[in-house]
Amino acid sequence: MKLTSWNVNGFRAVRKKPEWQWFEENEADIVGVQETKAMPEQIAEEDRHPEGVFSYWLGSTVKKGYSGTAVFSKIKPLSVSYDLPDPAYQGEGRVIHLEFDAFHYFNIYFPNGQAGDDRLEYKLGFYDSFLAHAEELRKTKPIVVCGDFNTAHKPVDLARPKQNEKTSGFLPIEREWLDKFVAAGYVDTFRHVNPDTTDKYSWWSYRFNARKNNTGWRIDYFFVSDELKDAVKDAWIEDTQFGSDHCPVWLELDI
Repeated sequence: MKLTSWNVNGFRAVRKKPEWQWFEENEADIVGVQETKAMPEQIAEEDRHPEGVFSYWLGSTVKKGYSGTAVFSKIKPLSVSYDLPDPAYQGEGRVIHLEFDAFHYFNIYFPNGQAGDDRLEYKLGFYDSFLAHAEELRKTKPIVVCGDFNTAHKPVDLARPKQNEKTSGFLPIEREWLDKFVAAGYVDTFRHVNPDTTDKYSWWSYRFNARKNNTGWRIDYFFVSDELKDAVKDAWIEDTQFGSDHCPVWLELDI
């Protein structure tokens, strides 16, 4: 089973680019996209529900052209749910949860904390709310979670760690939450498969020729709960794919 995740930074914008041919050509069984920046009704029917896949969309009801997630699956899920259970973290279109036979799957666009202290607090609360929800569901079957986590975990996960120690996305308190997440039994699949790989990133600023110079951050992940660790066959970053300031990340599971 192959899964991929891509923050497209505006679905309607990327759909107009030749790079969206990627969607037709990739071999994923499940595609999760984040930051669609659209309500489902703003998407053309043939794009919203492509032939041959089950598709699920969630837009932001609190702010237009903001956030948003979608999932395309060749496998029909047992159930589908949206948002986190806590009402404090609902409405921004950030979470789609599909239940399959072998695992619970989450596609999530985690909040960005750069807008100010209140958004950083919201981001950390969202992290905790997600972990509590995942741990509850994990009692029934393993967890797979993908998406833009908006935090680089270790110094190896961004090109300029020293310069960004006081930047949201690499703050100690954000990185500590990822430590807590790992300690709770969740595996960063890319690092699991590629423990010594450096200079591999999934997001680059549009400024300062960041992508050309590979001055990036690895903030897009696939995590699995420990029970699935031995099922991880491969995990990689498709950094040759353009069309967004992020690139797709991949996971292959032997299930």
